Amino acid sequence: QVQLVESGGGLVQAGGSLRLSCAASGTIYSNYAWGWFRQAPGKEREFVATIRSNGVSLYYADSVKGRFTISRDNAKNTVYLQMNSLKPEDTAVYYCAAVRTFSSYHHTSSNDYDYWGQGTQVTVSS
Repeated sequence: QVQLVESGGGLVQAGGSLRLSCAASGTIYSNYAWGWFRQAPGKEREFVATIRSNGVSLYYADSVKGRFTISRDNAKNTVYLQMNSLKPEDTAVYYCAAVRTFSSYHHTSSNDYDYWGQGTQVTVSS
């Protein structure tokens, strides 16, 4: 079992930055994929970014490419999402997710993931 706790959300003006953190605990193997997803009111949960435990195989949604950066600190069992140049359309609840995987493809579907955090609200004002 893996437990995930997100933090770092808040209210920011358009053009600002936030860094989300996802602290993981439990039995964590080296072959995990970690993802960030978001869900805006009235919309489906959508993929944002993913990274492997070894820190490679990064992949981003087109909507955040060039603005968001996913990273991982294995010593702290923490995954980060640095969000720059935020836009009002980035407003959503952001979720961290994890799955133990033996495949090499990018896990961009929420159905791929077994473990989820409770979410953290990000609100970007115009």
